Amino acid sequence: MILHCTFEELSALDAGARSALAAVEQGAGVVAPPRVVADIEQLIPRLEGDLEIQMLADQQSVERAISKILSQLRDKMDAAVIQQHAAAEEAIVAYFEYANVLTVYDRVRHMGAEMSAMIELMTGAAPTEESAHSITFES
Repeated sequence: MILHCTFEELSALDAGARSALAAVEQGAGVVAPPRVVADIEQLIPRLEGDLEIQMLADQQSVERAISKILSQLRDKMDAAVIQQHAAAEEAIVAYFEYANVLTVYDRVRHMGAEMSAMIELMTGAAPTEESAHSITFES
């Protein structure tokens, strides 16, 4: 399956991913679990165009990474609004980064729901760790 992303979405994801990793390295906020850090690190090189997601396990990894990125961007947006004001340039930029990642996150979640439903239809059971790694979806 292909997750189509605009240039603005990819740019916001990349900036947010790098910011989230920097925050983890600096120990800022709640420390992300190692699995999520690995998910973000694996996502960054893929942010050059549309994402091809062939297995539910890959979708889950992308979803975890984007969830953490989204949280980081929300904190950045909140801080910009509180420290300056809602119409400050930094707050507006932070809002657009957050909004772009939020739209990608919504599409990733819907993709996961569709993949899960298809696995359940094919196997007669909810997705398992094994089926999430073994059943592939072609574009």
